[in-house]
Amino acid sequence: MGHEHHHHEVKGQRLFWTIILNLSISIAELVGGLISGSIALISDAIHNFSDVLSLIISYIANKLSRKEATEKNTFGYRRSEILAAFFNSTTLLILAFFILYKAIVRFFEPAEITPNLVIYLAIGSIIVNALSVLFIQKDAKENMNMKSAYLHLFSDMLTSIAVLIGGILIKYYQIYWIDAVFSALIAIYLMYMSWGIFKSSLKIMMQFTPENINLQNIANEVENLNEIKNIHHIHIWQINEHDIMFEAHIDLEKNIRITDFEQVKEQVETILKKYNIHHITLQPEFSVNDSKQIIH
Repeated sequence: MGHEHHHHEVKGQRLFWTIILNLSISIAELVGGLISGSIALISDAIHNFSDVLSLIISYIANKLSRKEATEKNTFGYRRSEILAAFFNSTTLLILAFFILYKAIVRFFEPAEITPNLVIYLAIGSIIVNALSVLFIQKDAKENMNMKSAYLHLFSDMLTSIAVLIGGILIKYYQIYWIDAVFSALIAIYLMYMSWGIFKSSLKIMMQFTPENINLQNIANEVENLNEIKNIHHIHIWQINEHDIMFEAHIDLEKNIRITDFEQVKEQVETILKKYNIHHITLQPEFSVNDSKQIIH
């Protein structure tokens, strides 16, 4: 069974400072939102605080994922980052529905808002989130856990921009309903951005076949090998977004020695590596009376 790992190494120190930055702005925005009466600013503060929680979870998951496998945990903690991505995307979806509900209520019952505080705190939040996004941008390209944290931060930066625009419109044109409109747009954006990660992480946890792999194509390629009569009882799943696991029964044309099967196994592994599958378990069979279904 081949094991090749060339995964991007996530820098935990970047995450730590991102957590500190976002915790500071969350507290400032929540206090400012309560004083100014801005639901958009309070929504942004809540969203920012959800960033802090998601970053803490991502930080812990990242540390756990580096732990070595043991006899009790033969896969180690590699799935911890997928759990973190699932949790973070779920909280974003729940948060989005909450913000949308509050925005609809506020739209029909507009309240007077103190714009100056909203504007200053929104600018502060934009700066903090922009720095945070830059800190983990590189890590987010290679890691679903970090991508979920990145989306929290990036969407919050856009949220803060919307809050800033709303604050300016309220200050100069007294358009108080704009606060609710921007909050609703923020919520819809969060739903859109979170759904992809939620769906992908859920599929990995449910051990679905990766979307980019066609199981029937693999079976056809393997069965084209001269020594193989049939491949069946195939299972393909992911431990995390990088490590794809494969197991199957191989029905051989002849009753060959184990040393000869090693050569057959190498040919099968060559095929599977084209699909980025490196964790492979094959069970050789000859004249076994069982179901030859591809899925069992």
